[in-house]
This record gives sequence, C-alpha cells and structure tokens, in this order.
Amino acid sequence: MTLFLVSYLAGVLTILSPCILPIVPFVFSRAGQPAGRSVLPMLAGMVASFAGVATLAAVGGQWAVGANEVGRLAALALMAVFGWTLLSPRAAAVLSRPWLALGTRLSGRAGTRPATVGGSLLLGVATGFLWTPCAGPILGLVLTGAALQGANAQTTLFLAAYAAGAATSLALAVLAGGRILAAMKRSLGVGERVRKGLGAAVLAGVAAIALGVDTGLLARLSYAGTTGIEQSLLDQLPAAGLTDRSMTMAANDTSRPYRSSLPMEGRLPSLGGAVEWLNSGPLSAEQLRGKVVLVDFWTYSCINCIRTLPYLRAWAETYKDQGLVVIGVHTPEFAFEKKIANVKTAIRDFRITYPVAVDSDFTIWRAFGNSYWPALYFVDAEGRIRHHQFGEGGYERSERVIRDLLAEAAGRRSADAGLVNPEAPGAQAAPDLADARSGETYIGYEKADGFASPEGVRPGRPQDYTIGTPRLNRWGLAGNWTVGAEQARLNRPGGAIVHRFSARDLHLVLGPGPDGKPVRFQVTVDGKAPGADHGADIGADGTGTVSETRLYQLVRQAGDVRERTFEIRFLDPGVDAYVFTFG
Repeated sequence: MTLFLVSYLAGVLTILSPCILPIVPFVFSRAGQPAGRSVLPMLAGMVASFAGVATLAAVGGQWAVGANEVGRLAALALMAVFGWTLLSPRAAAVLSRPWLALGTRLSGRAGTRPATVGGSLLLGVATGFLWTPCAGPILGLVLTGAALQGANAQTTLFLAAYAAGAATSLALAVLAGGRILAAMKRSLGVGERVRKGLGAAVLAGVAAIALGVDTGLLARLSYAGTTGIEQSLLDQLPAAGLTDRSMTMAANDTSRPYRSSLPMEGRLPSLGGAVEWLNSGPLSAEQLRGKVVLVDFWTYSCINCIRTLPYLRAWAETYKDQGLVVIGVHTPEFAFEKKIANVKTAIRDFRITYPVAVDSDFTIWRAFGNSYWPALYFVDAEGRIRHHQFGEGGYERSERVIRDLLAEAAGRRSADAGLVNPEAPGAQAAPDLADARSGETYIGYEKADGFASPEGVRPGRPQDYTIGTPRLNRWGLAGNWTVGAEQARLNRPGGAIVHRFSARDLHLVLGPGPDGKPVRFQVTVDGKAPGADHGADIGADGTGTVSETRLYQLVRQAGDVRERTFEIRFLDPGVDAYVFTFG
C-alpha cells in the first residue's frame, strides 16, 4: 500500500519537472471543451497507455522494446497531424476525407464543434506513449520488481497509480487554463488565434520530443528536482532492497547457470566521437562485447567526481582479471577542462590507469542521454545497460552490481569476498554530509548566487569591490576583479574572496591567469591562520600557490564543524576563481 501511495505522489510531482513540458500543449489543447468528452477521456487514455507501455517494458524482450518504439513513432505522427489540423482549418477539411474524418474528430472540426470521446481517448493514448520515457526512479523500481516476479497485475497497478498522479495534477492545471482560455475568447474575440497558438504549441512539443529535448536538455534543467524527491521517497521503502535479496537467493541455486535479476535499461551506445583516448586506444561497443563495462562520466574539477575516483580505481584493479573494464568519459563543465594537457595532468595526479575518453564535444554524453556528473552506467557482457548510479555514493550497491554482472558473464557465482575499502586522500575523502549546511557556489555571473558585495556584479568589466563579514552562505569580492561568465579574474594584487560557510571541507577551483604564472595566496579562517583546520593544498599557516587550474582543498575542520568566515587573499594578480564546493 505504501508503494502505491508513493507512486501516486511521485506522479503528482511530475508537473513540477521541465521534462513534462513538451506534452503539456497536447493536454491543454482540450481545455475549454466539455470535460466529459475532452479532458477526462484524454487523461484516462494517457493513464492506460502509460501503464500498458511500461508493463510491456517489464517483459524485457527486444520485441517489447521495438514495439514501444514503434508506438512512440506512431504517437508522434498522430500528434503532428493533430497539431496541423488545429493550425490549418483547410488541412483539417482535406484530411477528414481520406482518413475517415480523423482530422475532424481530433480537432473538433478546427474548433467549431465539441471534441469526441473517441478522439480525446486516442490523443490520450498517444500522449501516454510519448510521456513514458520521462518517468523517474519509480518506474525503475517497479520494473525491477517485475523483472524478479514477472509482469503482473500489481506491476500495472503501480504504474497506473504513477500515471494517475500525473493526470491529477494535469487536470487541475487544465481546469485553470480552460477558464483563462474561455475568458480570452469572450473578452478579446481571439478564438481563432488561440486555436492556432495551441496548434503551434502542439507541433513544437512534437519537435521537442522527436529531437530528444524532453529527456535531454529539459531533464538537465530539473537536475535536483522531482527525481531527487522521488529517490528520497524510494530510499525509505523496504522494496528498494528487493534486487539484492534476489541476488542472494539466486546465488544459492546451483542447479542452473546464474542469471542476474537486474533489469535491462538499454544498450551500450556508441563510444565514438571522443577528441582523444588516454591510457588506451579508442574502444568501441563491439570490442567490449564479452566484458562487463562500467562507464563513468566525470570532469576533473568536480568534487563529487573526485570523491568517486577511489572506488573506481579499486574496482578497476580488483575485478580486471574477472572481466571488468572501467572507462572514464571526461566531459568538461568549464572551458579549461577541455584542454588535453589539463586532463592528462589530472589523470596522473589521481592515479587513473583505466581508459579515459576525452569527450570535450559532448558526443558520448549525448549518445547516453546523460545529465549528471558523476554518472555511472553498468553494462553486461552482452552490451546491455543493467544499472546506473547518478551522483556520488551507493558504493556498496554498485560493487554488488559489478559482482552480479561478472557472475552472470561467467555463468556462476564466486565466493562472496569482502568489499573494497579504498584509500581516499585529501579531497577524495568521503564528505561529512550530516554537518554540511553550505552548497556549491559559482563565482562566474552566469550561475553566481549569494553575492554580497554592495557594488553588485558588473559583468565583463573591471570593478573595485568591497566586502565585510557576510552572513551564512553569502560571499563577496574585495579588490579589482573582472567577473566573467564562468569565473572572476583578479586584475591587481591584494584582492580577496570572502565566504561565510558551514561545512567540514571547503574547496575552491582556481587557476593561474593566461600567462600561466603561479599566484601566491594566504588563507585565514575567522581572521586567523587555519592551523589544524588547513586543507590538503595549504599549510597550517594558510599559505599556498595556484600553479595549475584545478580544485584546491583549502579548509578541513579538524574539530566540531561550525559556521566560519573564510578569506583567501591573493598576493599576485591574474588568478581565476570558478566555484566553491563543500563536504
């Protein structure tokens, strides 16, 4: 019963996700018409088709995947026809003859008569096909359960509860939107324009879905949105451990070759398009067939990626003789991370020996439809993605997935040895999340937040800034700086950055200026040298040097974590400052 409720609530939350935006025009196109013949049948069709399509996916066969894709293409074509008939009354009239008045039924004869129940239901079915790939962790959990127990009525009911939640929030939105449209038609006499606007919006939604914007760019806009809320709900459910228990049960059955219970999430996309491969020649999906593959999307100044590296190194070393291949895909966040020399230096400093694809053009990133740093994809020996981990953490679960896929490739379970316990020096150490009250803080004007200097940001031009002691999670500049889109550059010696924070660790991504000359700096915490609270990249007296563009650990509180005022003052000009991170 709990999972039914969580599924429904997670569905309600999808209205907050940008991922649902492309299908909203399809639903709103029925606004302002009788609910019993338009909105309600459409939402009912959406719930039914979503539950059916996702249940079909639980079967797991290639034929099911193909059927889902064919249905999705047919739904896109149907929606395109519908949008065009809204946009053009002449098109509606022409299409009504050869297609048995399909265009007329769908468009309500270009808005001159009420929609039919059948037409609205058909649009709802198509909408369900289009919306299915946008579902979040709930879908993954339910399909995992179906893989273990077989697709059954309970699976379909869980999926229907999820879709019903989304339908509920959409119905409320359409109710309000319908009143607005009706008022516009009465007061402004713009019914024809409204109908054409809806047609254009429907076609735009079709284009967005066809180009993958619904699950690509828009998903990145909701990075920590509804998916995070759903996942936090799921983490509280006992059902989330179902796959682990099934692994143990299957391991005790030696009467047949071992098969993992992990669901199939897709196939390993092409690894082509990398700017360069490091530690290896170019690898392809075909070359890797027969191996268990772990693909890690990372970028070298990302603190979450850095804290994942000790485990990746340990897994690559521990399981290489059993058939595991770890591949790092370095996809940059900042421009300086595109420089091959910088990536090579990072690989050396982090002691990475497994293959790394330099994905500076985001080619492999797009092939995976990825949205996160770090993102781990676990691929079986047949080239199928069977599990993923977005963000740091989940290491025990990830290692058990690796073992499970290796056992499946070998056809048998091996002795259950202990899990890895890697060395994690400096910034690679696990964060103290319980005491962290400060979050990632960008300094470039494109993403800057919490800026407290009274002068305000003057983008792209030199400016004298001042700062006193800001309140918690506020920061500012002192001295003459030029704030660019990604970073701020110090123009004269003696400039400083001040940040009021509360976390065990404080890191700052810094780099020397265009001339590459080292920049000396002095760190103080609450106006004093940090002493025992110094980070790995400075001494107890707070002194250090920026010699390369990377993440610098500047504070690690040795005692109780409390609110502190951090200041870094640069003795030389030219430094570039990018982003604060905490742990």
